[in-house]
Amino acid sequence: MDLDQLDLNPRITAAVKKAKLKSIKEILHFSGPDLQRLTGLSGPDVQHLLRTVSSHLRGSSIFTALDLRLQTERFPEQHQRLSLGCPVLDGLLRGGLPLDGITELAGRSSAGKTQLALQLCLAVQFPRRHGGLEAGAVYVCTEDAFPNKRLQQLIAQQQRLRTDAPADVVEKIKFGDHIFIEHAADVDTLLECVSKKVPVLLSRGRARLLVIDSVAAPFRCEFDGLASVRRARALQALGAALRRLSWAFRSPVLCINQVGCPPCPPCPPCPAGSSSATDPHPIFQVTEAMQEDTALGLPRAPEERLAPALGITWSNQLLVRLMADRHRPEEDPLGRHTRTLRVVFAPHLPPSSCSYTVNAEGVRGTPGTEPC
Repeated sequence: MDLDQLDLNPRITAAVKKAKLKSIKEILHFSGPDLQRLTGLSGPDVQHLLRTVSSHLRGSSIFTALDLRLQTERFPEQHQRLSLGCPVLDGLLRGGLPLDGITELAGRSSAGKTQLALQLCLAVQFPRRHGGLEAGAVYVCTEDAFPNKRLQQLIAQQQRLRTDAPADVVEKIKFGDHIFIEHAADVDTLLECVSKKVPVLLSRGRARLLVIDSVAAPFRCEFDGLASVRRARALQALGAALRRLSWAFRSPVLCINQVGCPPCPPCPPCPAGSSSATDPHPIFQVTEAMQEDTALGLPRAPEERLAPALGITWSNQLLVRLMADRHRPEEDPLGRHTRTLRVVFAPHLPPSSCSYTVNAEGVRGTPGTEPC
């Protein structure tokens, strides 16, 4: 913008032009003392200049943080999410996964965590108008082989799952060509992968989603109870690397995590599917509620005693924690197999949950079970 359009004393305008500052943006790049040295103006003159420039850019209206938050049309990137490919699940998360930060999906085995991760690897490839990011995904396996057979089944069923997208849009996407698979069996390999290999794919726009399945496996294998300090440092390094990737490339990070049962006496048998059922030394997180109930001698339901692995050090790295659970018929009042996805914590979401099913075409939320 032309400086002559600002309501300034001609003497101040001339001094600014003499300093070869040609635009408002250039003026705001400098501090008050720097502007004094460049223009030779007095302190009060510089402050008047900065106030005038700022007022012009702000306009006549003053916006609060809430006003900016509600202006989705002016700031679309701030409100963008990665769809889960299901309107019910998207409703639970208010649009899907946030693009900045780490989202953890924890739960016992057979709850559908890997199914949902695979579904996200397909959803990210859809156009933005259908909730995707028009890019591929990086899938890092740390314990099991990549479930390629199930992926191919999901690809074949995409038109049945994604009824919101026209058939010609689904047919044009070469889903299998844009999922990059890595295997990392130990902590060092995992750190090298997220710090060297993954940034290359993200920087080239080849991928916009990173999935780690599972984040707990390398740490359970390498660290015992006596190495808590080294484990904490490695977890902090991993969390920092993942957050940098997410923020730098506006790409969501999904970490699958296991659950464990804290060994609190008296302790009934651990629920089937938890890491404690197979690992005598799980790395779990003991919550304050668990400690209080244990001190009072109060029993807890089996699913309430399950806690995500890796403890408070890892929890502090997260933006969102989701818990997936699968109830066996004997645990359900109606004797059914039911699955529940629960928001444990998130800065933009209240604690809430919904039911879901896992079918041939993918993961679907159950209508009517999501919060209003």
